[in-house]
Amino acid sequence: MQRIPMSQQAYDRLAEELDRLKKVDRPDIIAEIATARAQGDLSENAEYHAAKEKQGHLEDKINELEDKVHRAEIFVPSVNESDRIVFGAVVSVKNLDTKKVLEYTLVGSEDVDVANGKISSVSPIGKGLMGRKPGDVVEVNIPKGTLKLEILDYR
Repeated sequence: MQRIPMSQQAYDRLAEELDRLKKVDRPDIIAEIATARAQGDLSENAEYHAAKEKQGHLEDKINELEDKVHRAEIFVPSVNESDRIVFGAVVSVKNLDTKKVLEYTLVGSEDVDVANGKISSVSPIGKGLMGRKPGDVVEVNIPKGTLKLEILDYR
């Protein structure tokens, strides 16, 4: 079983969503199905079929979240205790082609927010940075080509 690294906040968010789906959304859909079933002939009952389809999607989502919660491995970043880049680190890098300095926070897949610099530690860039130290130059293959990054610092 492959563990899923995530922060406590991501775990809490997933657990809260799972709880809501089970305790609020699932009973609501069951009530919708019961109401639609009471209308009679199920073979031509669009509301019934729509509610059943909605139920199927909900159950898929519940199963997905249960799996993620079950496989979650909560990491508390210990960046200060490591001489190398670890999960949770905020890493400053310089793109050697554009000379642009970027900052990435290495997070689990449930915490990704690319617009705010939070990238997955298992993404191509995340994998390239993990275990490295300031001064290292990494080459990362991304869909647009190869990215050359110099690690400036991390915290």
